[in-house]
Amino acid sequence: MAQNFAHGNYSHTQKKARNGGGGRTPVDRARRELSQNFLVDRHAIDLMVKAASPEGLVLEPGPGEGALTLALAAAGARVVGYEVDPRLAGRLSSRTRDDSRIEIVRADFTTVRAPREPFAVVGNIPYSITSKIVDWCLRAPALTSATLLTQREYARKRAGDFGRWTLVTVESWPWFDWRLGDTIGRNGFRPVPSVDSAILRVERRPEPLVDDRRSYQRLVEIGFGGLGGSVRASLKPHYPGVDEALAAAGVARDTVVGYVHPGQWIVLWECLCR
Repeated sequence: MAQNFAHGNYSHTQKKARNGGGGRTPVDRARRELSQNFLVDRHAIDLMVKAASPEGLVLEPGPGEGALTLALAAAGARVVGYEVDPRLAGRLSSRTRDDSRIEIVRADFTTVRAPREPFAVVGNIPYSITSKIVDWCLRAPALTSATLLTQREYARKRAGDFGRWTLVTVESWPWFDWRLGDTIGRNGFRPVPSVDSAILRVERRPEPLVDDRRSYQRLVEIGFGGLGGSVRASLKPHYPGVDEALAAAGVARDTVVGYVHPGQWIVLWECLCR
């Protein structure tokens, strides 16, 4: 169930809803307050299922009217959907009560405890809590992958499609691979949002690329949080041998921190922290 992306001031459809004078019925109010945009395009649903390759336990944040839920179950997954809207939760629960592959829980996905058994997350997620859902996934020890339909700009940023890399991606890179999938046009949703979406795939690596999480994340946080703009200016006060490490990683001394590829951060860690 897509919602408008409030994080980063991208709440375009929310603004239109406030100015549109609607929201008179309970359904209209829920759609305005939750900015609900349901995935209705069959081809888009098929793309999500293909990207997710669902098997075993799959958690779905915001199943809404259940189009993706049913497709995931049909593909062989055991689906637990978490729906915060009581009206939608009740309807979908009644619709699927005889399907042993599907369980619908009335709850906010970001507040639930992660399963201990291996599981995946697949969902047309609420844009307004995209960051919360991604953070939840990255913290879940048993998560194998997350296939998320997000605002396209968000997916492109996290996957480095602009040629820049964000702190979230770089910091988690030794443990998770981030990939940008297919674009889903805004007309695949009802109501139609004002921005396009894209599939973001986050997959846990079979083996971590570093063996010391604390030292790696400290390195990255110093790099992104320092002064001077360049990665060299950020790291030099804290790490001897920065110039040699940058040369080994193929990073120019004046490179702005966001333009350092995650793979280059692995080399920097190997040179500066091991």
